[in-house]
Amino acid sequence: MGPASRRRALLALSSPLLILLALVALLHRPASDRVQALPALGIGIGLLATSWHRRRQRRRELLRALRDADGPG
Repeated sequence: MGPASRRRALLALSSPLLILLALVALLHRPASDRVQALPALGIGIGLLATSWHRRRQRRRELLRALRDADGPG
């Protein structure tokens, strides 16, 4: 596994790991300090949702391009 693929794998895992870290922080902090973990949770969920949306959009565009290249018939 080369450095580029290793970097991509780390980036793919970064938002789920951020969410996991925020959830662990929520569980282990006292009630008054739990609010400090919410920004990390929100950012992780936002990154994951954005990635999911972009992937879905790219797949839709690819399918459209494949159908257009196929031509009528």
